[in-house]
Amino acid sequence: MYIIKVKGKAKIPDYIQLRDNNFVLIAYFRADRPLKKLEKYNLQGKEEALRKVIDELPFGKLQELNI
Repeated sequence: MYIIKVKGKAKIPDYIQLRDNNFVLIAYFRADRPLKKLEKYNLQGKEEALRKVIDELPFGKLQELNI
């Protein structure tokens, strides 16, 4: 699974994209709001680790999500 942070402009907030190993978009959510239904993406119980990754993630850089 891959993650990328997209910078918002003006009134549009920053967003996070989660992509599978084929780079197909599987989740798209605001960076300032927690992702709901984490079990759908096998990330249940990893909320704090995901929040830390999101906070440290540079804008526009696709990287593998290893949590």
